Amino acid sequence: MPTMVERDDNGNDYEASEFVRFALRFGVTTALHPFEYAKVLMQIGFEPIPAVPGRTLFGKPTLVLPNVFQYAAHIKRIDGFYGCFRGLSAKIIGNLLSAHYSEKLADHLGIEKVKQPKSEEARQNDENAAVEEIDEHFKKSLKRNLVVHTAGVVISQPFHVISIRMMAQFVGRERIYSGLWQSIKEIWSQDGPLGFFAGFLPRLICDLGCLIISSSATYLVSKYLIREHEGRIYFASISQFVASSMFYPYHVVSTCMIVNGSRLKAGNLPHMELYRDWRDCYSKLKASGSHKRGSSLFFRYATRKFQSSANGTFAPYPELKKY
Repeated sequence: MPTMVERDDNGNDYEASEFVRFALRFGVTTALHPFEYAKVLMQIGFEPIPAVPGRTLFGKPTLVLPNVFQYAAHIKRIDGFYGCFRGLSAKIIGNLLSAHYSEKLADHLGIEKVKQPKSEEARQNDENAAVEEIDEHFKKSLKRNLVVHTAGVVISQPFHVISIRMMAQFVGRERIYSGLWQSIKEIWSQDGPLGFFAGFLPRLICDLGCLIISSSATYLVSKYLIREHEGRIYFASISQFVASSMFYPYHVVSTCMIVNGSRLKAGNLPHMELYRDWRDCYSKLKASGSHKRGSSLFFRYATRKFQSSANGTFAPYPELKKY
């Protein structure tokens, strides 16, 4: 397998590494899509499987909702194996265009990629120079990442909207968004150009918020506390996880606003309340304690009993307390 670094001036290894990155991204995205599908339905508040009696991690009796594996299995049981990959094509196209053109835009604006700071050995030999290099690396990398992430969200948002709505059709069993071109015509005719950017602002806030918080925390810790390279890498992963947890409610709001008010049953009463804008959605979800639904994929609890519908396929929606 070719390495993922540039080695010569001909660009051979660079092109190979780009292909490897795309192949890995494609494979991981495809493999995890059924679970992402289930998570999207959790985020919009759809619970087709009745809760069963169980206990919390602390032994308290409660009603337990299905985890992500049970949810994905339910989707497969209803729509078959290929039905678990609804919305994947639009998602991959959006990710591919976003990854390519956002980097191209940053290069076009003259924001170059930043080299990693000095190694630990070089840092010990020249502490002051190494600290200055960490400062410079943080400023330049954050600047480039802000441009890349913003452009990436803008470019991918229309395809993200199509992908989410394709998956949300599971609630009402519609076939409105059955293909990419048909989905484009549907959104254009019903919502106009702005329909392709439904849920854009909360998604951008989530993305940039995670980037700024995690990058700043990693920079400060790398500069003042952690000297080892491995330690900085571990802390960067932890900071990204914490930041994503902090801004996760905006992810839920974005998903809800993409579906809200569309022709899908999932985006209208009684399945979903109609919101004035994303701020109204955020405040109402937070007031009901639903702003973090889908954040936990394994331990999910309901606060009260509810019964399945007559056909046994779908169930009324419980008031969720913990996800």
